[in-house]
Amino acid sequence: MTANEDQEMELEALRSIYEGDECFKELSPVSFQYRIGDNGDPKAFLIEISWPEAYPQTAPAISMDAFFNNAISSGVKQSILNKLMKEVEVNLGTSMTYTIFEYAKDNRELLMENQPVNTVTALNNCTSAGHPDTAQPNKKKEKKEQLSKTQKRKLADKTDHKGELPRGWNWVDVIKHLSKTGSKDDE
Repeated sequence: MTANEDQEMELEALRSIYEGDECFKELSPVSFQYRIGDNGDPKAFLIEISWPEAYPQTAPAISMDAFFNNAISSGVKQSILNKLMKEVEVNLGTSMTYTIFEYAKDNRELLMENQPVNTVTALNNCTSAGHPDTAQPNKKKEKKEQLSKTQKRKLADKTDHKGELPRGWNWVDVIKHLSKTGSKDDE
């Protein structure tokens, strides 16, 4: 088979395998992204694979330059790429996109073992520690609800002079209730 026929067959297979998988994204017929890990997971990362003209006889281009991977240190990114390229060398000449994605999913902990977990929180702590007077900007004064004249008038009509609802305002008329639902004797 020619390279284009191999690519078409692999593209069809990838579409059927990853149909409905929110981690998989087809950027173009020769470029794919796959998110390894959950969205909120600090050890999650995104792999992008692009096929050259002669793929699968030549190695695909694997990238981790996506914005999603900004929290990952460059050393860890390079380590992941090196391990994935070893996997590519083993599978050279065969359709390998699925194999690479599955390898990354199966070995996620191993690939991300050198990634510090709290990189983002450390950055946040540094910025807030520099200015103690602006460390708590999230506290806001509670605003009292503003009522319009009409709303105030309706509220005043419902309540007595103390602002309380009159006795029995939520009572149910027993006779009306029984006539609608029927009494036990009707059965």
